[in-house]
Amino acid sequence: MKLTRTTSVFIITAVLSSLFLVNLAHATQHGFSVPQYEQFHDVLHPLEHEALPKKDFRRIRNKTPELVRRGKAIVAVGVPAGTKEEQKQEFADHLKKFDNALSKLRTDARKGSNAKLKLSYSAVHDSFEMLAAMLPRG
Repeated sequence: MKLTRTTSVFIITAVLSSLFLVNLAHATQHGFSVPQYEQFHDVLHPLEHEALPKKDFRRIRNKTPELVRRGKAIVAVGVPAGTKEEQKQEFADHLKKFDNALSKLRTDARKGSNAKLKLSYSAVHDSFEMLAAMLPRG
């Protein structure tokens, strides 16, 4: 059975997301150690668990400016205090990827197709999960 590129990307994204859910659940259970992550998650969570499953792209488009604004606040924080020295560069690299994903989402929300919006939204979501999993605990 041949899989289209979009289907393959979706499957890979789903698998990667599930791998990080344990870490994200731990962070959510105890709260994020950086307030900007909590504020971003407050907008992201209902989009991920309500709007996306219902294919409510209008809602995602309408919430994108707020999501991007809160995401840019995460980028502005930079590498959080308490990050281990050997993880600082990796964290900075992931922040740059997150920032780029936010920019792509902003563009796709304005003028992209629903399919492009779904991919760029998923990239932001997955990138955020990576950053959340790397946050210092405390």
